[in-house]
Amino acid sequence: MAGWYNRTGMILNSRVDPRKIVGSYPERLSVEQLRALAGYVVALELYTPETVPVRRIEAIGETADECMAGLAGRGLDPRRFEYIMLKAPY
Repeated sequence: MAGWYNRTGMILNSRVDPRKIVGSYPERLSVEQLRALAGYVVALELYTPETVPVRRIEAIGETADECMAGLAGRGLDPRRFEYIMLKAPY
């Protein structure tokens, strides 16, 4: 396996597949996952008075545009999500 590359071109830990964190809770990502995915952008559904969304990662990409494309590809409205950049744990 060639591995995954982060936005700086550095290879990620081969045990961390960015696609596998979709559906995860950001607060429950491991230190290893956060280190490997630092700099990636994730999409979380926006809170509104009408909805109380579960705070799960719905898309991941190197940019917000990549997240939006992933959401749209799943039939979700990208305007209903917030986009945050994952940071290294320390």
